[in-house]
Amino acid sequence: MSPLPSLAAEMQAAASEIYLLDAETLAVVDANQAARLNLGMDAGALGGTDMYTLAPGLERAALAELLTGLGDEIGAQVGLRTHLRRLDGSSYPVRLCFLRIVRDDRALLLAIADDLSLEQASARALAQSQARFDAIVRNTPGLVYQFVLHPDGRADFPWLSDGCSALLGLSVLELQHDASLFERLILLDDRKGYLESMQASRAAMSGWNWEGRIWIDAWKDVKWINLRATPHLVDGGAVQWDGIMSNISASKQEQQEVLRSRARLAELTDHIEQVKEQERARIAREIHDDLGGNLTAIKMALAMLAARLPDSQPALLEKANYLDDLVDRTIEAVHRISLDLRPTMLDLGIVAALEWQAREFEKQMGIACVFRGPDEDILLDDDHATALFRIFQEALTNIAKHAGATRVTVLLRRQRGHLSLDICDNGRGIQPADRLKPHSFGLRGMSERAKALGGTLSLSSAPGGGTMVTIKIRLATPQRTETSKE
Repeated sequence: MSPLPSLAAEMQAAASEIYLLDAETLAVVDANQAARLNLGMDAGALGGTDMYTLAPGLERAALAELLTGLGDEIGAQVGLRTHLRRLDGSSYPVRLCFLRIVRDDRALLLAIADDLSLEQASARALAQSQARFDAIVRNTPGLVYQFVLHPDGRADFPWLSDGCSALLGLSVLELQHDASLFERLILLDDRKGYLESMQASRAAMSGWNWEGRIWIDAWKDVKWINLRATPHLVDGGAVQWDGIMSNISASKQEQQEVLRSRARLAELTDHIEQVKEQERARIAREIHDDLGGNLTAIKMALAMLAARLPDSQPALLEKANYLDDLVDRTIEAVHRISLDLRPTMLDLGIVAALEWQAREFEKQMGIACVFRGPDEDILLDDDHATALFRIFQEALTNIAKHAGATRVTVLLRRQRGHLSLDICDNGRGIQPADRLKPHSFGLRGMSERAKALGGTLSLSSAPGGGTMVTIKIRLATPQRTETSKE
């Protein structure tokens, strides 16, 4: 009896499962090591099986018809997909390829099985990932897109989500056919910024973040859109951005309304401050003119009465002197209140008023205060001069209350078209948290007054410690720089 045919050594060592089958019965004549390991069967167990046992899902009639298609030509092959069952009863998907061969005048079939488990698992994972991606895109407000810029300047949109029409008024096919349609939607005032931001992202290979306005002709409407995209290089030196466009018209309208509200509030605050200063000036004049004049008349009348008192009435003379002193103290109080309401030094110019206030601060608080300013006055209208003076007063008040300083340096400079006032102290300094306190109205008031002047107020650390307050306002006309004095 002739020995049973077997697989060649190369087939025995192959990674794919290879079975040698009888052409008539499909009984297993031999199987390589990969087949035995995957099925969990040894050579003896496999020798008593056929392909119908290993692949219970095969239909005999269908397989017979398929194998008939092989004909008698050596090397012809046919294939199908099925599942092979292991010895433990589990199964796994395979692609079976049948080839007709002849060994020792015996008709045989080679069945080569490729395990499809990994392929199917990858396909399932890919399908799940695609489903998740589709769900995310469907629920993303806006347009998810891919944009490619080629080295020759051509642009295209390889992929666009279904949000294209709703956001841009263009179909996916329209935009993919002509990518320049998108750029033409952008308003001319915003188109330069769009192109510059694209080139900056391309040059640095950094995120692209741009917002601007587009005109939707179909709806006769302007929209604000924001695009955010991440670039990466693709074949041929092109750059591809993957990103999202969204409609930010509502948030832009809210921002603009907030800005308008702030502007109206600033105007109202400025108006209130002007009215308050005008009222202070009026009250100061009335106190100075009416109350001051009456007190002066009383003092003169007391002097006349005291001169006529006889020397024999020392008690009355003492009373008259007491009243005269009381009137003097009242006149001083009236003068001080008038100055607090509206310093008359402002009539001499802003330089003189600030210098006077610095001396008053030093005298009242015992804190050295050095003022440096231009030799000549700086022309400011009354409202601007008063507002700058009040900011200076508030800054000095804050130093006296909170800084623990022993020295203050004030520098007033004229720089081209701006006026700059620096107030430095050598105190403990201001902490970032102090600026955020809900009741820090002094700093807020100073900042709002500076804004009303069309200027800015900034806080920083002073050289050597402490705090420096800097106020900058724009002058009506540029002035030449003056020398300073101390």
